[in-house]
Amino acid sequence: MKKICYIIGASVTDGMYIDKREGDYVIAADGGLAALEKTGVCADLAVGDFDSLGRVPELDNKICHPCEKDDTDTALALCEGIKLGFRSFVIYGGLGGRLDHTMANLQNCAGAADHGCVCWLWGEDNAVCVFGDEDELSFEKGKSGMISVFSPARTMGVNLSGLKYTLSDACLTSSVPLGVSNEFTGEEALISAQNGVLIAMWNEDAETFVKRIR
Repeated sequence: MKKICYIIGASVTDGMYIDKREGDYVIAADGGLAALEKTGVCADLAVGDFDSLGRVPELDNKICHPCEKDDTDTALALCEGIKLGFRSFVIYGGLGGRLDHTMANLQNCAGAADHGCVCWLWGEDNAVCVFGDEDELSFEKGKSGMISVFSPARTMGVNLSGLKYTLSDACLTSSVPLGVSNEFTGEEALISAQNGVLIAMWNEDAETFVKRIR
C-alpha cells in the first residue's frame, strides 16, 4: 500500500478527506493548519512563515521561514515531504484561491514529478494528478465525465487509451492544449508518457479521489 504525504494549504475548501494510515504523514503549510485543526487530524509537521495563520503554532515539530523567501509555503512543505522519502503526495488547498498560487503549485508538482514523485491535488471536486514517465494514471470501468491532459513543457510518447479521443506515441507541448476536453467512455482508461511530465484534470469527490490513490 502506498504511503501518502498529505499537504494542507491555506486555500482549503470544504470536503477534503484524509485517510491517514500507518506510515502516512501530514504537513500543514501555514494557514492550512487552521483548516486541518477543524478536521481533528493532527499535523505531523507545520511549515511556513505563518503570516496566513496569524500566529506561530505551538507545535513541537515546526519549521519557521521568513516572510521574504523564494518558495511558497506549499512548495516548502513539498520539499520537506521529499526529504522524508515520500513519493506520493496529496495536496489540499493547492487549487482555487489565488490563480498565481495555483500555477505555482502545478509548477512545483511538475518539478517533483521530474524526480519520480506523483502529486495529487484536490479542491471543490476538481482533481489533478501530476506525474512523470515512471508512472501512469489509470481509471476503472464505469468512470464518466470529462478529463483533460496537459504538458507543462514538452512530453513525448503520450498514450491515451479507453477515452473518447485516443493518442498513441504523441507529443504534447505547453503551447498547444491538444489534450483538453477529453471524455471517459465507461471503459478502463490509461494515461502514460515515455518522456516528460503530464498533468491530468477531472472531476471527483475527495473520498473517491483518495481511494483511487490507494
